Amino acid sequence: MKLFVSWLAWAFALLAFSLASAATVEHTFNVQNKTIKRLCNERVIVTVNGRYPGPKIDVREGDAVIVHVFNKSPYNITIHWHGVFQLFSAWADGPEYITQCTIRPQNNYTYKFNVIHQEGTLWWHAHTSVLRATVHGAFIIHPRSGLFPFPKPYKQVPIILGDWYNGNVVDIENQALAVGAVRVSDVFTINGLPGDLFNCSKNQTFTLKVRQGKTYLLRMINAALNNNLFFKIANHNFTVVAVDASYIEHYVTDVITIAPGQSVDVLFKANQPISSYYMAASPYVVGQPAPLFDNTDNSRHCRLRG
Repeated sequence: MKLFVSWLAWAFALLAFSLASAATVEHTFNVQNKTIKRLCNERVIVTVNGRYPGPKIDVREGDAVIVHVFNKSPYNITIHWHGVFQLFSAWADGPEYITQCTIRPQNNYTYKFNVIHQEGTLWWHAHTSVLRATVHGAFIIHPRSGLFPFPKPYKQVPIILGDWYNGNVVDIENQALAVGAVRVSDVFTINGLPGDLFNCSKNQTFTLKVRQGKTYLLRMINAALNNNLFFKIANHNFTVVAVDASYIEHYVTDVITIAPGQSVDVLFKANQPISSYYMAASPYVVGQPAPLFDNTDNSRHCRLRG
């Protein structure tokens, strides 16, 4: 009996500490159209707060999250918190017509949920039609203690792999469904930007600037609609430490394979001579003819400094 009482007291003390140290993280999402230029063309896309990719949400394990969504776009929308357990808050998960009705244009909705028993990289995205092609962002869960099950990295860098369509993605989907065709993307992106080998993209690429000898935690997300992707940085290796906000047994590889919707945490050490190194993502598809998938890559630079 004494043992049970002691255990109960310890459990309540731990719960009280967790609640006392937890914070409330609050954001406002304005879902709205924005005109941006890619591949020499201006396109109107749906964004959150005018950003593509959308804003990063940083929380600590145990925090409460409140997100106010104001739909100023012409489309119905919901936001899905991809991979969040949603313990005791399933109604906040976000899939349209499953856990909620859509947020209609000129209406708003507030999501409230707690982040419990998870650490690592997840993401949020639209869960209506194909709007997640441009409506998405990183959702980072930091350890409450500040300690990782590996040496603390010098910096943490979100890497969101995506794909870009030269057109309105909703119209493209509707046209494809009407004729039974497949419409592939025009280019893959890293953090919303194409590689420097594409038209009008030389000065519109993502560059990762790193210091020689430092270790970086790359928080990788595959936001592409359909493609598994290979990711590589020339002459460098990665140590994979987590998948979908779950720590795993570490392993070393020189290429990351990441499925649509998946997130991976990898340690990257800048241990090569000072120079510029290409990073690239390209599709992994087996048994399908080339027209059924985008076979481009999105090469850009990783600059290693002293």
